[in-house]
Amino acid sequence: MTVLLRPAAATDQAGVGVLHHRSRADAYAHLVPAGTFPEHGHEPLAEWWAERFRWERDTHRMTVAEVGGELAGFTYTGPSETPGAAELYAIHVAPERVGTGVGRRLMMHALAELPAFGGDRAVLWVLSGNRVARRFYEHGGWAADGGTRVAPINDTPLPQLRYTHPL
Repeated sequence: MTVLLRPAAATDQAGVGVLHHRSRADAYAHLVPAGTFPEHGHEPLAEWWAERFRWERDTHRMTVAEVGGELAGFTYTGPSETPGAAELYAIHVAPERVGTGVGRRLMMHALAELPAFGGDRAVLWVLSGNRVARRFYEHGGWAADGGTRVAPINDTPLPQLRYTHPL
């Protein structure tokens, strides 16, 4: 399987919204009430990503992964509010591509570009109940550093853990 990684374009944002919605619905199904996913569908996510792309494209980077010309995943990286760190804000893979290496390629690419944002470490936030994602990050060399917060997913407040990786 050939995975093409490239910088995202403004024209990718609708597809990113669809993929993000599908990824969240699959990965968070056991954490968020199922009935909340239709009301928080792909269209609001596409609009949200388009807005971020418009305002942050000079300070943040979105990378998309394609397999056979189809969107298979994406990452979003940039400076962090965590002192001395850059941040991996998002990594999402199409549910049918989980476990195929797309996520690993995206993570390795993000780790290679994060030093450009400054700091000696990278950080990310992961839902504490998302054991699959936590194992994925831990296998990639990330470790929980004790930071915690609560943030809403589909209006459901959920605890998150901060993970860190040396750069």
